Amino acid sequence: MWNGWVIGLLGIWTGIVPFFSATPAFYSWSNWIVGIITAVLGFSMLAERPAQGWITGVVGIWLFIAGFIQSLLMGSGLWWNNVIVGLVFLIFGFSGASGAMQHRTMGPQGHATGHSPA
Repeated sequence: MWNGWVIGLLGIWTGIVPFFSATPAFYSWSNWIVGIITAVLGFSMLAERPAQGWITGVVGIWLFIAGFIQSLLMGSGLWWNNVIVGLVFLIFGFSGASGAMQHRTMGPQGHATGHSPA
């Protein structure tokens, strides 16, 4: 559950980073660090939320690779890449977190867990 929240927050970071006036080296390091973290956290969600886990894991790997592509570290390439990746992390990270919370509140067959009143 917590990994979905972290991925969602990293999605916000990834989406707003193109608006900073920084060097391409800053963007590279940001993409490498966020890419590794989201790939690991995304793949760790596979047991509970397979779709969200695969999507965020693969997109995290892409973000890491994008840190090496010069045309994606400046101008419109940076903007489009990071805004799209940020939205994917935001949507699938938070949906993975909310889905895990719902799964814990409801049993596997969709029935509420806990004790029934006597």
